[in-house]
Amino acid sequence: MLFRQLFDAESSTYTYLIADTNTKEAILVDPVLEQVERDLKLLKELGLTLRYCLETHIHADHITGTDKLRSATGCLGIVPQKAHAACADCYIGDGEKLTLGELTIKAIATPGHTDSHNAYLVNNDRVLTGDALFIRGCGRTDFQSGDAGTLYDSVTQRLFSLPDDTLVYPGHDYRGHTVSTIGEEKRWNPRFAECSREGFIELMGNLNLPNPKKMMEAVPANEQCGNVTAVAVH
Repeated sequence: MLFRQLFDAESSTYTYLIADTNTKEAILVDPVLEQVERDLKLLKELGLTLRYCLETHIHADHITGTDKLRSATGCLGIVPQKAHAACADCYIGDGEKLTLGELTIKAIATPGHTDSHNAYLVNNDRVLTGDALFIRGCGRTDFQSGDAGTLYDSVTQRLFSLPDDTLVYPGHDYRGHTVSTIGEEKRWNPRFAECSREGFIELMGNLNLPNPKKMMEAVPANEQCGNVTAVAVH
């Protein structure tokens, strides 16, 4: 398996390039529009064929690169089941798997940050947690039908049930961390290790965070898989 963690500095977003080294088929998870040329260049350099662009959820802080990558490569755009994105080629629900050669990616429904959010277990040894679980933190729950209690349940019941040595690769990081483990987060993540469910709900309800700078343009665009022209027409 080839596994690369790529970073967009403006939105602090991680994009993951994963490929089967035998078939040379690849998948990009949470691509960013402004980084499409970087991603295409890397795919070409590594001799990879992009088969899928896969989203953890409908993002509010950046526009996805899926539409542009789909036009350039013919790949399929995949979003979580029930996500508000009629543009998707297909949807992936809890427990469903994508397979590329010997590479397996399994969806784990982890709603709470938004009402349709998936984490993805890759080859049973690492999990892409999107905005459900950060390194020593988690995503916010105050818009896009987010729910703090649901997020607490998703993390503590679904993600924390994975083996402790499972590597954790988040959708964002704002402090320079790149990877953690389930065991570390169970022990040291203050939002879960130090909070009851009720305490977590109270904490998340009092964050008073400003909206993401790109929220008003990003959400409608991402509901069109990043096709900003389609948004303008609407």
